Formats: sequence, structure tokens, C-alpha cells
Amino acid sequence: MNEQVLNKLKILTDAAKYDVSCSSSGTVRRNQPGGLGNTVGGWGICHSFADDGRCISLLKIMLTNYCIYDCAYCVNRRSNDLPRATLSVSEVVELTLEFYRRNYIEGLFLSSGVVRNPDYTMERLARVAKELRVARFNGYIHLKTIPGASAELLAEAGSYADRLSVNVEIAKEANLKLLAPEKNHKSVYAPMRYIQQSVTENIEERKKYRYAPRFAPAGQSTQMIVGATSESDKEILTLSSALYRGSSMRRVYYSGYVAVNTYDSRLPALKQPPLVRENRLYQADWLMRFYHFTVDEIVDDAYPDLDLEVDPKLAWALRHPECFPVDVNRADYEMILRVPGIGVKSARLIIASRRFAQLGSYELKKMGVVMKKAQYFMACNELPAGTINELSPQTVRNLLIKKRGRQTDERQLTLEFS
Repeated sequence: MNEQVLNKLKILTDAAKYDVSCSSSGTVRRNQPGGLGNTVGGWGICHSFADDGRCISLLKIMLTNYCIYDCAYCVNRRSNDLPRATLSVSEVVELTLEFYRRNYIEGLFLSSGVVRNPDYTMERLARVAKELRVARFNGYIHLKTIPGASAELLAEAGSYADRLSVNVEIAKEANLKLLAPEKNHKSVYAPMRYIQQSVTENIEERKKYRYAPRFAPAGQSTQMIVGATSESDKEILTLSSALYRGSSMRRVYYSGYVAVNTYDSRLPALKQPPLVRENRLYQADWLMRFYHFTVDEIVDDAYPDLDLEVDPKLAWALRHPECFPVDVNRADYEMILRVPGIGVKSARLIIASRRFAQLGSYELKKMGVVMKKAQYFMACNELPAGTINELSPQTVRNLLIKKRGRQTDERQLTLEFS
């Protein structure tokens, strides 16, 4: 690798770090002498996760950080004075192949600033994916599509990439126009609909013709910035729910706003990203995808924002004490899933195991149930110590917050004295 390409790599991997729509690991834990493992890779190497839980290393890079747009929240905005670089198509292909041969990565996440026009940029992104496949690269490829690009270029990109993403960025169009006057939701939703339609048609085609070429087999994803504008959690989650109703939308990512352009008066003055709110949105998103919750159950007009002190599932349970306690030996699967402290895996084990014997606290602990939380919302083959109806929702809330605070203090003491 020559020095010129190395300098470009440093600039463009740093420029790509704010795009979280490839499941980049959010932790920084470097290896120590005598230790094993490292959550931090080399320049631009991030961690994503497969459906089966495997951790996958990706080369996360931008084709260029030049951009014709001047979005207030973006570090690569046109008006910023920062080091700029552009990689050629052949340079990206060569970097990916060399990193793969050295076992540094298992795939590529490629995004780009918009140069000249959307079609010009999208054509170069698609060419990277095509040339990698021509070079017999069978690793994972995730392309960030450019809003406003033609359907022909999206079709070409989807025929070579595993996943495509197009970022909504801001949930309400009025707020998007405030911070990014050159953008609109129409240019975002048009490629989303095209990708969804193409994925659906491809599934039907493969039912008829077994060896028909795949189109974006891993579907699509998107990203929303949280905290840069005034949207409530209800507005954000309502949009996410609508996007998930499309058959090809696999993930909506939530990115806590990072104040990279503090000089812009349109942006809020945040000292640090709203990471707790970001985490609560991911938890709420999980409830919609795997726990059969609707948006109106998680947030509504009375509670438009998520509770930052407790997770959304516990917050719902505290607001609905009439639904508890749930008898895990008799209740159906959907109701067992509503018990705080019981996850999808534990709920399935409960349903499968109770056919053979009545379940008590010992068996539930072995199945992974968090009894410190679940004990207030369930009944089993033992007398409950005190349910939410006996203690009151506020008492249970205080007890659980106090326990969590104690556990945090204990972890801090362990770190300080270890």
C-alpha cells in the first residue's frame, strides 16, 4: 500500500465513522498484553453481527468525503474546512481484496459523499460492487445508496450487493428541510420503494427459477439521527413501524446526534450525544420486531417520549398493573413475553418445558429469566413474594431503580479495586 492511498484511507475511514447503519460495535475495548480479542480494528474496520449472532469485521469506508450538500448535522458538509480525499474504484477494490486476503475483514460497507450529482456517485458505488464480484469476491457487501439516483443504477447495485441502505436521517420532513434544505423525503422514499419492490419480485422469481440471480438478499436498512431536531420518540417509532411493514426493511438504526458543527445556530447545544435515549429507542425497536408490541403500546399521546430511567418493556408493565401477575405455567406465549425479565428465548423454553412439569423460580432462573425483575410481574409454582398490585407500581419502580443503581456502584468498585 503506497503512502498516498494510506493517507486517503485514514481520511475516508474517519469520515465514515458517524454512519451506524452497518451495526458497528459501540464499544471501545482495546487488547492488553497477555489478553485476547479487540473490539477496535485497524483504520475503518468495524464490527457487525450476522443473524446467527456471529461477529463480522467489515471495512467501513467512504468513496469520497467531498459533497455537494451542506447538511448542518454532517461533518462532511460542503462548507466545512477539513482534509478531503477520493478513492478511485480500483483503489477501493484493491483495498478490500487485500484486507480480505490478510483475514482483516469479511466484507465491505461503502458509503460516499455526493459529488457532481446522485447518478454519478451511485454509478461509481455500483462499479465497486461489480468489480469485486468479477474478481470472485464472495464476501458481504453493503452499499449506501444515494437518494435521487436512477432506478437503473439501483438495480445494478442490488444485483451485486448483499444489502442496500438509504438513510432517512430526520423523521419529519419539515425538520429535514431546516437542517438540509437541499434534501427531501421524496428522494429517500423513492429508492426505498424501488428496493422493496425489486426484493419482492426477486423472491417470486426465485420460486419459479431456482438459479435466478438474487437482488439485495439481505434487504435494506436506514438510519435516523436522534436529538438534532424536536421529534418525539413517538414520531420516530411511528415512522420506524411504517418502514418495517415493508417486506425488505431489515433494520432501522438510531444515531445519537453528535455535535460536530457547533458553530451552526440551527443545531442544539449538546455537550454529549443522547446515548441513553438512543439505547431506549433500540430497546423499543426490539419490542416492535420480536415482542409483538405496537407503537401505541410503547409510546402514546400521554407518554410521547420513552422513560430514560427504565426500559420500555418495564415502563409498559408499570403503566398496566391490571395485566399482572402472569402465571407462567398457564399463560400464552404472547403474554409471557410481556413479563419484564423474560426474553424470547426464555419464553420459548417456558412454553416447551411446562408441558412436563410445573415451573418454579429455580427452573426459571436456569432458563435465563431475570428473577430480580420478573418476580413482581409473574406467578409460578411458588407463592410470589409481592406482586406489582400488592406493592404498587411506584414502589416496584423505586425498588428496581435502586437495585440497578446498587449493581452499577458495585461494578464501579470492582473496577476501581481490581
